[in-house]
Amino acid sequence: MIEVKVPELAESISEGTISQWLKKEGEYVERGEDIVELETDKVNVQISAEGSGVLKDIKKGEGDDVEVGEVIAMLDESGEAGGTSETGEDKKEKAEAPKQEAEEKGGDEKAEESSEGGDRPIATPAARKLAREKGIDLNEVQSRDPLGRIRTEDVQAHQQGGGKPQQAPQQPQQPAAAAPVQDAEKPVERVKMSRRRRTIADRMLNVKNSTAMLTTFNEVDMTAVMNLRKRRKEQFQKEHDGVRLGFMSFFTKAVVGALKAYPLLNAEIQGNELLIKKYYDIGIAVASDEGLVVPVVRNADRLGFAGIEKEIADLAKKARENKLGLDELQGGSFTITNGGVFGSLLSTPIINAPQVGILGMHTIQHRPVAVTPNKMEIRPMMYIALSYDHRIVDGSEAVSFLKKVKDMIEDPETLLLES
Repeated sequence: MIEVKVPELAESISEGTISQWLKKEGEYVERGEDIVELETDKVNVQISAEGSGVLKDIKKGEGDDVEVGEVIAMLDESGEAGGTSETGEDKKEKAEAPKQEAEEKGGDEKAEESSEGGDRPIATPAARKLAREKGIDLNEVQSRDPLGRIRTEDVQAHQQGGGKPQQAPQQPQQPAAAAPVQDAEKPVERVKMSRRRRTIADRMLNVKNSTAMLTTFNEVDMTAVMNLRKRRKEQFQKEHDGVRLGFMSFFTKAVVGALKAYPLLNAEIQGNELLIKKYYDIGIAVASDEGLVVPVVRNADRLGFAGIEKEIADLAKKARENKLGLDELQGGSFTITNGGVFGSLLSTPIINAPQVGILGMHTIQHRPVAVTPNKMEIRPMMYIALSYDHRIVDGSEAVSFLKKVKDMIEDPETLLLES
């Protein structure tokens, strides 16, 4: 038998969540074939078989958390395919047969056995095992699952709370699997947060609590860039095998130029020291179905406009298809996020720790602008925002950085000289 273990993922990742089983229990699996998909804090990864055999004894169902090195299934090298096709929750249901439950119970647990007759609560095998070990009656455990399934965390919460849940005496007589009573005129849906969404929430809260984050704003006249794109976009696309000239390459180049002028925006705090980076790996925030991810354009200062545009397009495509590798998400020195693609006029971006600065782009809006004291024109204007960690970056430096970005975008020829 070959153990299927959660492999080493990355230095900063020690656990994940079973996203889906790609093979069913009882199926024959070839060596190197993907058998299960694991959701981590950053990306989804596939675990492949280290040998050939029949998939047996799936220990973790979809949605269960697992740790690096944990055994989640077995491969029987001498087995034959065609056994049970159950996996995940199907396997859990089978594992809860009354006969098996009775065999596993000791003599001291007969009282619990008799109390689980016709109103036997639905619980995962792990939860049922924990309840037996702790001497807890599952009928007294409150489930947070919308379908009433009791999980290990419910048993643990019951144990920590001590005693029975706060409820009327007659309520335990109701089937534990019954869904919570809801007002029919106020329907709700309870959905478990994905691991990635939980990680995003934790990190955003940590940034707010552990940094002195401030935001400064400015606005950019996009006339020069838009005119340049209009003149050059067709020729640019022909010369670079279909790569389109977008706004992101201009802003990436402008950010690199501004970072060279104000290097503390390209730094981070490590203990009592500042780590000032002499390279320019620019993170580009990309929205995906699983949440925001920030793939990194490496050595952006060495890339031309076409190289930046192609790299961003490739990374965005991988993000949407959930195919980003961990190496493509780590080590950025500064981040750019473009809320303008969703119509945002103005926002306060949150720093992507441990970085100390993030540039927020917004939608282009035509507004009247005083181009001289006596002349008004309608110009395409964009608000830009810089959030920065005030522990490192002073206000004057942050304002000057943002002004530098503005000046280079409004005079795009300088991008070739200063980035």
